Amino acid sequence: MNRLLTASVLALATALPAQAETFRWSATTDPQTMDPHAVSSAPVLGFLNNVYEGLVRRGRDMAIEPALAESWEPLPDGAGWRFTLRQGVTFHDGAAFNADDVLFSYERASSEDSDVASWFAVVSGVEVVDEYTVDILTTSPQPIFPDSIANWMMMDSDWAAANGAERPARDTENFATRNVNGTAAFMLQSRQPDLETVLVPFDGWWGEVEHNVTEAIFTPIQNSATAVAALLAGDVDLIDPVPVQDADRVNASDGVHVLSGIEARVIMLGYGHDHETLLSGEDNIFADVRVRQAVGHAINVPAILQAIMGGNAEEASQLVSPAMRGFSEANAARPAYDQDLARSLIAEAGAEGATFNLSCPNDRYLNDEAVCQAVVGMLAQVGLNAQLETMPVSNYWPELRADNYDMYLLGWSPGTFDAEHPLRFLVHTNGERLGTWNFGGYSNPRIDEMLPLIQSEIDPDARQAMLDEAAAIVQQDAVYNTMYVQPLLWGVADGIELTQRPDNFFILRWVRMGLPVE
Repeated sequence: MNRLLTASVLALATALPAQAETFRWSATTDPQTMDPHAVSSAPVLGFLNNVYEGLVRRGRDMAIEPALAESWEPLPDGAGWRFTLRQGVTFHDGAAFNADDVLFSYERASSEDSDVASWFAVVSGVEVVDEYTVDILTTSPQPIFPDSIANWMMMDSDWAAANGAERPARDTENFATRNVNGTAAFMLQSRQPDLETVLVPFDGWWGEVEHNVTEAIFTPIQNSATAVAALLAGDVDLIDPVPVQDADRVNASDGVHVLSGIEARVIMLGYGHDHETLLSGEDNIFADVRVRQAVGHAINVPAILQAIMGGNAEEASQLVSPAMRGFSEANAARPAYDQDLARSLIAEAGAEGATFNLSCPNDRYLNDEAVCQAVVGMLAQVGLNAQLETMPVSNYWPELRADNYDMYLLGWSPGTFDAEHPLRFLVHTNGERLGTWNFGGYSNPRIDEMLPLIQSEIDPDARQAMLDEAAAIVQQDAVYNTMYVQPLLWGVADGIELTQRPDNFFILRWVRMGLPVE
């Protein structure tokens, strides 16, 4: 954990320049919405952390710290948590923030229209105690509940009602899709989806201003070569990511460098467990666990890491990395690379020569398309014919939600930095606010039975025992074939101080520009 949680900070600041500083940055993916409750993805939540705030937030070291709540404490008998709100906070439009906004944000974010409803599966209700105190009631003791709501952002109930945005618009649009009224250090000045989004400092922010940015311009650049060229030309100050193959060249260039780290995100292959047939109409070979296990043995992960990731990533055996709380040491080994065993399992399942679809994004994860191409080749060597289909991530999620895949690539970063998180989203049976990213429809009664016990268990040894059992089930059932933990490679102009966190969220309020270059 320590290595991952060590924030990478550039040159130390001395005196801050007084002149205006425009900061420009880019990433491959444009946040598909400005609504904080509509889409639970890192590009959206990471960006919106600059304009919206929650009751709590994560610091440079990923630890939970106060935000719109100044303090919190558990209620007696494990009934939930009491949050004492910060007074004097206003939204960007000047409206005051209070407990009614917390209640509204809970009702909105936990609704069936929300993509973040899983965060509230253990919540039985929210009670306004007074204008600056709220009780969040839970169905059982929830020792890590504050960690689980670090990305739950508060919205102004009056602003939402006035603009017809009382509920999130996940698959369509409403006023909150392109407009923002948060409480955070930056406010939205203009928004052109897929082209340019401009943020400016919020003069009424309650916090201590650490940055010296007077304007921040985000430009999505899908083509990696174009992004590198923009960085080298001085057109942008930060690009995320630097392509692995360009890292040495960027580091050797004047005025820029690569900031590297390991993300909390695990890259894996998923399946349509509940599909009766493949997209071709043939029987679904992935309904047979032997085929899923065979894929695990057919993928040469070390070769992928060396040839495609340039040695910058680490193998993954579980849905979380060893740096996360609850990682199962008892299940630390991933399936051995064994082509003969893979062929044997495929033959036993009668899947020899099967042809199927492999869906993959081409702008979401580092080298995602190249990794999928390598997977296709490796599966061919054991007698499986994967037909690769790649697409931008803006089209990718709707395709997965519509079950238009046989096998797919997925990356998952646990928002709580705990092994319970992916069980809740990726493995639990879909329904009742749970399993919302369990696209494949996997269902296991034992997992469903254990999840609430894991969430409420206070004894760390008893909790870890259940997480060990869950990790073993996920491995044995090959629910997903985990491959590696994704690296972080940012290209940064010299003279800029910033923080690279393992959740790959870029936080503007920590940016300082125009610093002396050592």
